[in-house]
Amino acid sequence: MINLAELLEGHLEELVQAEVDDNGMTRAFAAGVEVPRGAANLRSFARAALEFCLPREFATPEARGYVSQHPVGVVGTISPWNLPLLSFTWKIAPALAAGNAVIAKPSEVTPKTAYLLSTYLNQAGFPPGVLNLLHGTGNSVGELVTRHPAISRISFTGSTATGRHIGLACAEGFKKPPLLEMGGKNPSIVFADADLSKAVEGVKRAAFTNQGQVCLCGSRIYIEKSIYNRFREALVASTEGIVVGDPLDPQTQHGATISGAHLEKILSYLELAREEGGRLLCGGEQVNMVGRCAGGYFVRPTLFEGLPVDCRTNQEEIFGPVATLTPFQDEEEAVELANHSSYGLSATVWTEDMERAFRVVDTLDVGMPWINCWNLRVLETPFGGFKNSGNGHREGVPDAMEFFAEKKTVTMPGLMVR
Repeated sequence: MINLAELLEGHLEELVQAEVDDNGMTRAFAAGVEVPRGAANLRSFARAALEFCLPREFATPEARGYVSQHPVGVVGTISPWNLPLLSFTWKIAPALAAGNAVIAKPSEVTPKTAYLLSTYLNQAGFPPGVLNLLHGTGNSVGELVTRHPAISRISFTGSTATGRHIGLACAEGFKKPPLLEMGGKNPSIVFADADLSKAVEGVKRAAFTNQGQVCLCGSRIYIEKSIYNRFREALVASTEGIVVGDPLDPQTQHGATISGAHLEKILSYLELAREEGGRLLCGGEQVNMVGRCAGGYFVRPTLFEGLPVDCRTNQEEIFGPVATLTPFQDEEEAVELANHSSYGLSATVWTEDMERAFRVVDTLDVGMPWINCWNLRVLETPFGGFKNSGNGHREGVPDAMEFFAEKKTVTMPGLMVR
């Protein structure tokens, strides 16, 4: 796994070009985040494997023994299109580190980097049959991987609707447990005492990173009333400054959406937001490119305000560069608004009052709240959400490895103390 991580870094340009071609993400994002994080995933779990295989001993006056971890055999992983290499390695690394053989299905929309990774396996030293790529659609290959009786675990990242289908399929006859990392409709909460410049940039980054195609993106922005107008003006100005362009151009900050079908979905939500009474603050349109990217699927970063909390725009995951602004009166209302969602993946709280920050994150129904930052990740911490964002399992070290293993508790008589 460490050899494979080094090969990813050694083929940086090849992998970056593949991500830009397949996904439409900017070259800067692919080179600065996507590929390095893929290598980091492999290294992190490789290091963890060295300790994971060691038994954990216990002793009491009556009993002594140890707990050991055992691979479950053959497991399946299904990874999404939005962060193809990052998500693919995030799935396969813990499964391999726990000692399993893996059948990995990348998204059929973005298969290139997974394919390229497979061409490095022999050089990295992987034995044949340990890591197997299976390309195809969800309805065909994904369904077979999910239902095959010889596959002991399924790890899936994607939409809540697909996750629900996989969960039901896995539950038939108690066949296998799934790990489901699903959607998000995440809030960003800005209190009046927040550092304005940092909060504006952080909220903007949370809303529009990778064209808003990240499950952790903060698409519901709640701002304390006393600073609402000032914050709104600053955020709109900063958002309008985002450079939309050719993903290969180093100056581009905002690339293409994944496909024509997804573009149409995003545009339909822009129309829906208007129908629901939203006031457009910026963006709200497709960008018609010229030159190499003519006819591409580009949407300008968009902000709306004035939408009801229960409207579809505020409740459904758009998975694109669309965010809404809503004022709140006090801390209680901020928490109420933030929790008013069927999702519970992440949230961000911006305040200089740390007592309030801790108080608020303790009452948010999300698995991963951030304070004065967004998407700052430590790979050795649990990753996952509440409600419709997950099913209780967590990714990360060691949580995902434990999902891909069975525990065995060995006990024998201890030394009796009288």
